[in-house]
Amino acid sequence: MLRVLAVDDEVPALEEIAYLLRQDSRIEHVATASDAVAALQDIVQIHAVGERLDGVFLDIRMPGLDGIDLARLLAGFPTPPRVVFVTAHDAAAVQAFELEAVDYLLKPVRPERLAEAVRRLDGSVQKRGEEREDVIPVELAGRTRFVSQVSVLYAEAKGDYVRLHTAEGGYLVRMSLAALARRWGDAGFIRIHRSTLVATRHISELRFDEGRAWVQVGGETLPVSRRHTREVRELLVRQYRPDKRKS
Repeated sequence: MLRVLAVDDEVPALEEIAYLLRQDSRIEHVATASDAVAALQDIVQIHAVGERLDGVFLDIRMPGLDGIDLARLLAGFPTPPRVVFVTAHDAAAVQAFELEAVDYLLKPVRPERLAEAVRRLDGSVQKRGEEREDVIPVELAGRTRFVSQVSVLYAEAKGDYVRLHTAEGGYLVRMSLAALARRWGDAGFIRIHRSTLVATRHISELRFDEGRAWVQVGGETLPVSRRHTREVRELLVRQYRPDKRKS
């Protein structure tokens, strides 16, 4: 399901688009911002804590930073949200699609037209998920390194931080394990313990010893909590069960 942000400096218009979005069963969460600067601050914070933001329903003509400017800034993010412009003016349509906007809606927005925009957004998000590998930015002595999702063996909660374990080493990032689990849940990561999130593709062994379960991930043996044992076992059975017998 989609997590989106609606941005408009006119309160009635913002309330209306937020209301309509919340009626759509494909939308999980709708946040709002009253101008582009506040929206940019919110989006930076969302990325900093590891939350997911799939789309921004964005007005164009706003005081100060306008919608086109914000869309250009978002394009520089490692995993930018997709943009749907919602405006009373059609003059910026060419600029909008040069920025690869998912859709361009004219006010007043009809519910059926908004539903079509949500359908396009959903399809675009799913396609990008298939094509683009998620990355986590990590600050290292004044440099930013992007740790790819596929390189992470497992993640471990460390207070207000998470340590990402890769074959090359560990990287500490400021986010919660719960936020990372939501972000990577559809990419084959599973909680095996309240403090551990594991990439199932890197699990080479599941074993039981004196009633406790353990998984082998790379060179590490990690405990599986009793609460998560059944879920882990069933997921691994489904994942590695052959679809058909070889002839």
